[in-house]
Amino acid sequence: KISIFFFTRHGGESVAEVLRAHGIKYVFTLVGGHISPILVACEKVGIRVVDTRHEATAVFAADAVARLSGSVGVAAVTAGPGLTNAVTAVKNAQMAESPLLLIGGAAGTILQGRGALQDIDHMSLFKPLCKFCASIRTIREIVPTVRNALAIAQSGTPGPVFIEFPLDTLYPFHLVSKEFIPKSPPKGLMGNLIAWYMKNHMLNLYAGAWEPRDVSPLPVHIPLATDDQVQKCIELVSRAKKPVILLGSQAVLAPTPAEEIRKALEGLGIPCFLGGMSRGILGKDSPIQIRQNRRDALKEADLVLLAGTVCDFRLGYGRVLSRHSKIIAVNRDKSQLLKNSDLFWKPTIAVQGDVGSLLVQLSKGLKGYHCPQEWPQSLKAQDATKEAANRAKAEEKTEQHLNPLKVLYRVDELMAEDAVIVVDGGDFVGSAAYILRPRGPLHWLDPGAFGTLGVGGGFALGAKLCRPDSEVWIIYGDGSSGYSIAEFDTFTRHKTPIIAVVGNDAGWTQISREQVPMLGSNVACGLAFTDYHTVADGYGGKGYLMGREDEEKMSDIIRKAQKETREGKATLLNVLIGKTNFREGSVSV
Repeated sequence: KISIFFFTRHGGESVAEVLRAHGIKYVFTLVGGHISPILVACEKVGIRVVDTRHEATAVFAADAVARLSGSVGVAAVTAGPGLTNAVTAVKNAQMAESPLLLIGGAAGTILQGRGALQDIDHMSLFKPLCKFCASIRTIREIVPTVRNALAIAQSGTPGPVFIEFPLDTLYPFHLVSKEFIPKSPPKGLMGNLIAWYMKNHMLNLYAGAWEPRDVSPLPVHIPLATDDQVQKCIELVSRAKKPVILLGSQAVLAPTPAEEIRKALEGLGIPCFLGGMSRGILGKDSPIQIRQNRRDALKEADLVLLAGTVCDFRLGYGRVLSRHSKIIAVNRDKSQLLKNSDLFWKPTIAVQGDVGSLLVQLSKGLKGYHCPQEWPQSLKAQDATKEAANRAKAEEKTEQHLNPLKVLYRVDELMAEDAVIVVDGGDFVGSAAYILRPRGPLHWLDPGAFGTLGVGGGFALGAKLCRPDSEVWIIYGDGSSGYSIAEFDTFTRHKTPIIAVVGNDAGWTQISREQVPMLGSNVACGLAFTDYHTVADGYGGKGYLMGREDEEKMSDIIRKAQKETREGKATLLNVLIGKTNFREGSVSV
């Protein structure tokens, strides 16, 4: 006999049970029939289901939650186009080293390859992008597979994992049998064979489905530096007169709290250049954070600690490192640790291990050591000179509209001390990276090494859910805003008020800066001074237009937008900006 309990339970409940046991608070989605049981079950157990207007946004939001919470971000999207829409965001998470679980729907196990709705080979899409991929074939596999995937996402170098859920592994027995077992099978031997095969397939699919299983988290493996490696690093640093630390996103990965890492860095007193998610780890104003002239500092340095920083295009593939410098490279990922080391640079010591814990050990092992003060002071003085030049450039009149640097300085002055900054764009965002000062650890979200446009709406959504009492700002280019401005509808529906600033110069300026002088054409680089503020209004937010005639009222308009946001309305500042020569020659390839 089969009980009523067997008929009414479904695989979505098993997924929700594991997610809840792992402390997952949010599942981001764009709804589809293939995944409905998972979403309904998550809602029932108290996991908040947040639906977006594009699948990429759902994955970007999960990515942001992973970065800010130190846990795993979860997105669930439907089969076929739902999953293909998520590919770019998953690749971005892979390159940004974000622990993320992507749940995908799929055609029923018995119908795959037979022309079912939205049936494609998902595995071939995601195997190159994910640390782990699995397709559920029976309901009893769900719990152990999801547990394993969540552990793998966080172990070693964090990254995305993918689980495909065929439709018949998620819905209740009576609905699946009604859908897949023919009411009138062919008569004769063939009919008997079909009936026998379907019955056995169904019994195997549900066999042992609801037996009790452990849903608790599995151990997470994090590679650590050996005592011998730590000691060698201590010896190298202790002898250095002009050391420099380049921090990458890995510096703020769990489990070491960002506050501990900050204390370790301040204890060492070594000048630091911060990149990616490490921006803000030293606060808004720190005597050891250097923001300008990195190339010159690296030429002078006698020791460089690459703390999660990779020798890719961002460091000229390693060519900006001096051959006279001792180099300590630390990274969880061996391929990133030694990238381009045979071509342009060579580590004195390479440590495959966790960055944060090594920095803390280094600080403890060097108790009493402090970097010679004249070194960070000289770099800070050069910083001040460059900052003064930037501020002077911000006061120059552009041919039309507002000076973008002046706008960014004003935003920085008025931004709350708890603000989280999300950046999504090219030219305007490139300028913002020099001017905006993240207020603290994990207060800055950028795409990472993939340079993906379109992260803004999802990152801001995830950030606001993680930090509901903080101001969350999106710094958009006008081009990039087009990818996710529809998420103002999501911000309105889910009561996640953010502030967006669109640097509107009517073009893809990052590309135009080089394309026009090099190739003599602005083709495909032109946009219009579009009314993005009106678009925000239409989606239930509040939009403001700001042009040259509003220059004297700029602070008042920004404060008004902040007030609207505090009162629960997502706001957008459509800022008409002119051209400057601040970032000429800035295209990276």
